[in-house]
Amino acid sequence: MSTAGRTAADDDAELERLRAEVRDLRARARVYPLISQAQGMLQERYALPDGESAFALMQRASQRYNVKLRTLAGFLLTAPPPDSRERLWFPRRVRRPEPDLTFTSAHRSGSGSRGAVLKAVLNSTLAVVDTDMGNVQLTDPARGGLRLEEHTGHPPDFVDFFAHVGDDGTACARAARDLAQFTVRDVESDPVFSEPARRAILAAGSRACHSVPLTTASGLCVGMVSAHLDRPVQGLTTAQTKALDTVGGEAGRWLAWHDRTVVLDALEHLHALGRAGRGSRFRRS
Repeated sequence: MSTAGRTAADDDAELERLRAEVRDLRARARVYPLISQAQGMLQERYALPDGESAFALMQRASQRYNVKLRTLAGFLLTAPPPDSRERLWFPRRVRRPEPDLTFTSAHRSGSGSRGAVLKAVLNSTLAVVDTDMGNVQLTDPARGGLRLEEHTGHPPDFVDFFAHVGDDGTACARAARDLAQFTVRDVESDPVFSEPARRAILAAGSRACHSVPLTTASGLCVGMVSAHLDRPVQGLTTAQTKALDTVGGEAGRWLAWHDRTVVLDALEHLHALGRAGRGSRFRRS
């Protein structure tokens, strides 16, 4: 189509296509260095002939234990290396039973699906707050801060902007720092936000939000669930806050169990494959 024949709708469509392309490139740029670094580590550790073999090892463990490649790579880079004198990577770890979640039965599927539990955490939170817009973030062991894992009702630009947040400038960062629920009654005026974050939230149609830390039994924050509303609010009731405390505490304990059990099982499987096939070429499944 010639430039003269273009319409405003054509220009809008092209602009959105370019924006989507940029968002995709940014998403890849956030993940690629992490996975690439993990590939290099595995290639050296198991004398693998190339990075493709290292990726194949991660892929096999990821698929068998239903753990995202990004999550697996993050743990590979932050876990202590296996002892060369030991056959197992984690020979002395103690296995704990899976914690109960009273707000959902998603964890009882037997799949160890973190995604299913995160969806249940988000849905339960949105039901308590009475809204249909929100997200779940998890702590990022490799980069620090919080990374977005589950969301609903947010436009693509919001998801792109908040894909990873640091330790300041947002309500979720404040709630993580204080280990306490935090309500923003009016996004437009609350000083907790940096100005870029405020603009991104307002552009997404959010006028208020409430963040709930997901905490372990020892009081460690392992994630955050946030509900966004399209209008300013006065705050939550005592009953709502209590219900969300339950969600945050149970979800945090379950996530800690998942990291110590399912993710470590995946790493142990990867280690067994690497030891058995040391120096060999692996192919993606």
